Amino acid sequence: MAVINFGSINIDHVYQVDHFVQPGETLASNDYQVLLGGKGANQSIALANAGAEVSHVGCINHNDVHFKQAMIKHGINGRFIRCTDTASGHAIIQVTPSGENAIFLFGGANQEISTQDIQAALADTQSGDWVLLQNETSGTADVLAAAKAKGLKVAFNPAPMTNDIKSLNFTHIDLLIVNEVEAAELSDCSQMDDIEAFFHTHFAHAEVIITLGKQGAKFIHARHTDKGDIVIPAFVVEATDTTAAGDTFIGFFMAHYQQHKIPQQALKFACAASALAVTKSGAAQSIPHADDVEMFLAQHNQAK
Repeated sequence: MAVINFGSINIDHVYQVDHFVQPGETLASNDYQVLLGGKGANQSIALANAGAEVSHVGCINHNDVHFKQAMIKHGINGRFIRCTDTASGHAIIQVTPSGENAIFLFGGANQEISTQDIQAALADTQSGDWVLLQNETSGTADVLAAAKAKGLKVAFNPAPMTNDIKSLNFTHIDLLIVNEVEAAELSDCSQMDDIEAFFHTHFAHAEVIITLGKQGAKFIHARHTDKGDIVIPAFVVEATDTTAAGDTFIGFFMAHYQQHKIPQQALKFACAASALAVTKSGAAQSIPHADDVEMFLAQHNQAK
């Protein structure tokens, strides 16, 4: 079983700041790094670090090919990462002392995923494979349709949330993963009871995860109304940088869930991984490996 991830590859420009810059303010940065990032790349690395077989589909500028090589070194199949003359996608990231971040994105080459890229990546897929995608690349609707036509399972993380997501065919999605803000925007509801009712109505064919930050995560059996929701609390750690915490959660959840099909265990595995991720700075380099997560769970007297 493999995961084919249609995702962004960004060059992250990370600035350590005392507070998020305000309109009209010029703010000095305490530190600066250039790192591999992007929701797609982060989630592929998390999948690989968690032990999944993952192929990444995306585009990057020729001059940044060393970032493609970095992904391959993580154990990702990079044969569907295409080099282009367009500037690579990049992100401007502010990180405060408390570990919170604010991010500004430029899509660049991430918007060049073509019909040919989609067809090539899905050509040799097999029953049991999953397709994963976010909302930082082009071709989202085409990927959803092509994946379902092949009979593949589809996981979708609609981040960043935009209005056009509501026009997608939700029946093509088997697993939806959103945070609280995305859940509220997608449902046009502010109260959790109303948000959950929306998912039971509009995603009755699927399963839904809402990540709750410091409160943990909730798994909604939208297609199994006889089963109760599963809530896993977050692990308490001292946060350094929350960048890629959500991407880490998604990769580790999918790697475990794809293999074992036990949502409670997969949620616990993912919450532990994201807890470890926030204790380190940066995106890709903060994502732990499965052995680290298992050790963390053992230290907290919890089996994976």
